[in-house]
Amino acid sequence: MYPKVFQEFKDFTSNFGPVDCLSTRLFLDGPKIAEEFEVELERGKTLHIKALALGDLNKAGQREVFFELNGQLRSVLVKDTLAMKEMKFHPKAQKSIKGQVGAPMPGKVLEVKVEVGSKVEKGQPLCVLSAMKMETVVNSPMAGTIKVVHVTTDSSLEGDDLILEIEE
Repeated sequence: MYPKVFQEFKDFTSNFGPVDCLSTRLFLDGPKIAEEFEVELERGKTLHIKALALGDLNKAGQREVFFELNGQLRSVLVKDTLAMKEMKFHPKAQKSIKGQVGAPMPGKVLEVKVEVGSKVEKGQPLCVLSAMKMETVVNSPMAGTIKVVHVTTDSSLEGDDLILEIEE
């Protein structure tokens, strides 16, 4: 084996364990809900597994997967990579860093009134958020130049999500 390929293989097996014990279909597609299957780890050591249910997607892009392992109810958090592609993660504004402007509440961005390089004055409107049919204008906390804009129109934000950064 080539050194890089071997290292990738070792990293994969250390992350995911002995997946060579799974059938190709189970490895590629995963089990269907209510499907029962067996995994023979070695001669005389067989695991009886039944997939039971999937939990809701959390903010970290994980789902709780419920299953029976040899008749015992178990659950594990699994990263849902397909759902994570559709999720948008916004960094949080750090109150200790001057110039970072965060969302005052959860909502949707209706309008971004500035762009990178724009000069702004303290109190100048930066963007408009909408939550529960109420609009809120986010104003500049300081005078300066817009360094980075982290949102676009129609972005969905949580409270304290980073909207933009201003430098003096």
